[in-house]
Amino acid sequence: MSHNYHPKIAVLLAAYNGMQWINEQVETIFNQQSVEITLFISVDLSTDGTYEWAKQLAAMHDNVVLLPYGERFGGAGPNFFRLVKDVDFTGFDAAAFADQDDIWHQEKLAKAYGGIAAGQYDAYSSNVTAFWADGREVLIEKSQPQKKLDHFFEGAGPGCTQVFSHVVIQDFKDFLIRAGNDLKKVSLHDWLAYAFCRERGYRWFIDDWSSMRYRQHENNQVGSNNDIVAYKKRFSMIKDKWLRSQVEAIAALVAPDKFAQINSRLYLMTRFSELRRRQRDRLFLFIMVFLGIY
Repeated sequence: MSHNYHPKIAVLLAAYNGMQWINEQVETIFNQQSVEITLFISVDLSTDGTYEWAKQLAAMHDNVVLLPYGERFGGAGPNFFRLVKDVDFTGFDAAAFADQDDIWHQEKLAKAYGGIAAGQYDAYSSNVTAFWADGREVLIEKSQPQKKLDHFFEGAGPGCTQVFSHVVIQDFKDFLIRAGNDLKKVSLHDWLAYAFCRERGYRWFIDDWSSMRYRQHENNQVGSNNDIVAYKKRFSMIKDKWLRSQVEAIAALVAPDKFAQINSRLYLMTRFSELRRRQRDRLFLFIMVFLGIY
């Protein structure tokens, strides 16, 4: 590859009532250095003019493609699944997910793609810097060493940091199309993408560099996991069996042969050191399994 070659990257942006911040996010996507981007936007049924804004953007820029509008997805996950299934990745070197409200560092895509091009890994994610309207900023660390089974119990950090080689995104697209209605059981596209890649033997790199500023507000679907409120929310996700339902749905899709093991309490308790990347998360999950709360 010549030194002057700018890789072609398909950026998949899922939008919903995003007028407050989407313009700022798209500016930082357009400002990516040393890459050639095409921005694909899928807008969930919105009431604040997001679709009209995106339509105008696509009319003004040759490298913006707006997908047909009118469907109610009801969450970021189904909207991203739609993007992966509907976008034609022919001619692209890589693909990346984007939310509508973050701020990307200028070298985000070039740095992520550099390792893919060098053959170091097949898929990429990174740490992020969460920030709030009151000026607070917190580094969200996701780059702890990967464990043998962590992909069944957590994602690889926010989906908006994820970048995939052409081979991986095409394989993931084919997988999603085959999955059909079973996809409706999975809430988080980024977690499923991570589990899919790990089970397929693709090499996934989680960078300790923070590739972007991750906006925190009341509409965040998951958020930053860094305060007591977030921990209570996650405890209720376990108590209400939401986490277990997601583990089961993801295991059934990506590793049906391991489904029985992943749902065996004894297996999880004896292998708990392999279930999460961070030690305190492993211990917490062990206690939840031991007490029968999980």
